[in-house]
Order: sequence, then C-alpha cells, then structure tokens
Amino acid sequence: MSMKKISALFCLFSILFLGACSAQTSENKTDSKIQYSAAFKYVKDIPVPAGYTRTDAKTGSYADFLRNLELKTENNTVYLYDGTEKWNQSAQFAVLKTDVGTRDLQQCADAVMRLRGEFLFQQKKYAEIHFNFLSDGKPRYFTEYAKGDFSQKKFRSYMDYIFAYANTGSLHNEMKRVENVQDIQIGDVFIQKRQPYGHAVTVMDIARNEAGETIFMLSQSYMPAQEIHILKNPENETLSPWYSLKTTELETPEWTFFGSDLRRF
Repeated sequence: MSMKKISALFCLFSILFLGACSAQTSENKTDSKIQYSAAFKYVKDIPVPAGYTRTDAKTGSYADFLRNLELKTENNTVYLYDGTEKWNQSAQFAVLKTDVGTRDLQQCADAVMRLRGEFLFQQKKYAEIHFNFLSDGKPRYFTEYAKGDFSQKKFRSYMDYIFAYANTGSLHNEMKRVENVQDIQIGDVFIQKRQPYGHAVTVMDIARNEAGETIFMLSQSYMPAQEIHILKNPENETLSPWYSLKTTELETPEWTFFGSDLRRF
C-alpha cells in the first residue's frame, strides 16, 4: 500500500474517531440536563442535580404543600386566561395543574397570593386568608367576604376579588423582607415593585449539597394572566430548572431579581 493511501486512511480514521468522540461528549452533556417528563406528576418529582438533596419539609407545612402541587402531564404548554397559548413558550420547565380563570386577573403577584391562599384554604385556616388592597394598604379577609360560605367556589370568587385590587406594590409592602438571602425558605418570594408594574416569583423547592450550597426552583404567572409554571434557568441549562444562590443577580426568563428582593409572608 502506498504512503499516500496509508495517509488517507489515517486521516479518515481520525475523522471518524474524533467525530464519534465529539458525538459521545455532546450526548453525555445533554444527558446531564434535567429534561421535562410527563412522568413528573408533582413538583417533588422533578429531580435534583447530582450531589444535592431536598431540604426537610414538615408534613402539612407550606413547603410540603408546594412540593406536592400537581403538574400538567398532558402537555407542557402555558395557556392564557382566554384559552390561547402564551406567545413565549420557552420560559417554562413544567406547568402547574391550576386553573387561571377566565379573566385577565391572575398575573404575577396574583399567582403568589393564589398559592398562599390555596394552602391556607386547604388547611381550613380561613381566618388567616387575607391580602392587602393597593388603595389603602388594608387587608380584606376571606371570612368577611365568605359570610359563612367556605366552599371552593366562594374561595375562588374571593381570590378574583383580591386580584382585581391588589398587585406587586401592595404585596411587596405587605410581606416582610428576608435580610439574608442565604436564609431562603420554600414559599419565600422574590418581588419587585416598579412603575408601571413589577414582578414576583415564588420559591417552590430547595435543595442543598454537603458543602452547604443552596439551589432552588421558582414559579410564576405573568401578563396577560396565564397558567402558573415552573421556570427554566436561562443562565445555566445544566442546572435548570434549579437556580443557585451563588449568583448576585437572579436572571429568570422574563425578569431579573436581586437577593435584596426576597420577602416572606
């Protein structure tokens, strides 16, 4: 065999070998990501990255409630209140199995209040269900609105009543600031009040590794009113849908938050 043929065969072998190695590396990298699956029926079913473990959550707590919220399994599409698809279908990792209503009401801060209200309603802590109006900063209580009717239908009507007169500004003022973001808890809220509008997202889950590093998941609704969904992490596709506390800025698909924006009910 001539040297020219040997050289050509060597080059062909190198291309095939290196190409195979590149394909394998790419495949392994893809496999390391957490991909959406219809098998994820609850928030707690979404896997944690290697080396991390979910924090403890007491049975019956708000953290336990959020982890056990159902996810849509029939599709992974976010729908608006009018039944049409949200224009941006790249922000969500998964969608909560929670109705959005038929009016343009359940937006960002409203989704935060909806989750908190649903938890208290499920626990039959009716007297603790209250949210402040923007107009006067005073709370409106579910017990006063219900007048003895503590049905799911009445509760849902109450929440729409709240959504119409509360927003990120009123919710921001109502909640207490978490002084150290490292003390983050499930159920906490990153929230900003701005003009003409702000944004808010709920901490849905938390996990830590042996080094004490913290990661967390977030959910949101947005404008127009839309189904509540678990957010992807646009800054770290491998970690997504989890976020890390290592970063100074919290870059979500549709908003940027800071550690100083963390608040708690």
